[in-house]
Amino acid sequence: MVLTNAAEVSAESESNYDRTSEVKAFEDSKLGVKGLVDAGITKIPRFFIHQPDKLYKLSDSEPEFSIPVIDLKGVKESPILLRADIIDRVRDASEKWGFFQVVNHGVPLSVLDEMINGVRRFFEQDDEVKKELYSCDQKRKFFYCSNPFLSRAPAATWKDLFGCYMAPNPPDPESIPAACRDIMIEYSKQMMKLATTLLELLSEALGLKPDYLEEIDVAKALRLQGHYHPACPEPELTLGSGNHTDLGILTLLLQDEIGGLQILHKNQWVNVPPIHGALVVNLGDLMQASVNQAELFSFQLISNDKFKSANHQVVSKSVGPRISVPCFFRPTVEDDTPRLYGPIKELLSEGNPAIYREITMKELFSHFSTKKFEWVPVLENFKLSRSASVV
Repeated sequence: MVLTNAAEVSAESESNYDRTSEVKAFEDSKLGVKGLVDAGITKIPRFFIHQPDKLYKLSDSEPEFSIPVIDLKGVKESPILLRADIIDRVRDASEKWGFFQVVNHGVPLSVLDEMINGVRRFFEQDDEVKKELYSCDQKRKFFYCSNPFLSRAPAATWKDLFGCYMAPNPPDPESIPAACRDIMIEYSKQMMKLATTLLELLSEALGLKPDYLEEIDVAKALRLQGHYHPACPEPELTLGSGNHTDLGILTLLLQDEIGGLQILHKNQWVNVPPIHGALVVNLGDLMQASVNQAELFSFQLISNDKFKSANHQVVSKSVGPRISVPCFFRPTVEDDTPRLYGPIKELLSEGNPAIYREITMKELFSHFSTKKFEWVPVLENFKLSRSASVV
């Protein structure tokens, strides 16, 4: 990436720039990033420009790593040895990457393609229809906006998005826009079935019974989001999504053929290449906190953080739109009697004590919402001191 322009912008005097007014005009338009592109801009607004040190790029050399791809064909009916091989692959990918792609996962290709089309239909429908839905209030059953935290973020990301909580209390179908209503309902059912299968595999990868993670309700809530990244006139100056890890337990991501997703692996940014029909599996911070104490497979043990929640980002491109559909699974936050989540006690030992204290999802999300939107490992704030790390 060429960073000269970003460096020049960051060096400009702030005295003549009214960010508040520019952001307000953008929000008041209720047209998002797509509205800017439709207006024919050739320069992106300044509040979308990221500092040069935040604009990471791939190595100029050939990629040294490639993200694991796991074939789940027949995972429910497979002979014991074949299922054991799949579990080994899941374990290895979870420990070393925190990301992997799955194929032959049981979700019909027609459903995946229609979900991408549903996101496209929503964002490319008449502007006046979308304006009626525009809101950054994520407590709504369905919300549509550009950058939910625009007023607090150092720089905006080049995308528009919608979100909807599909479980545990699905919304009234009429509250979901007609452009994507039917496919969102069907797609959510398919994702919940697949999430159950993956939680079984992850449980077994830890040496636990298959239904362990599901029984402790780590994936009770599901939020489906549709992301729309229009072609960017200055992709070298901004990002489609900044460097971050996901909160929660598990993210299942559907991406179109445009690409742009990258994960940080061994201090290198690695592309996650689009594979038609594949889904990207991403372990969240709660998964890292919950499973990081596994002593069981000592020959693979590198640190107490057994499974990873990898940093990832989306780079902007001059082509588009890029469309993706992340489904975020996590425990519920609103329970009257909040549940504590922490290292799985069955996997602790005197030689492998807990390194994280127990936390509630409300505490985790509260901490995240007060951050300065500079990436900091969330779980670092919940680590126990060495003297306190006892079973």
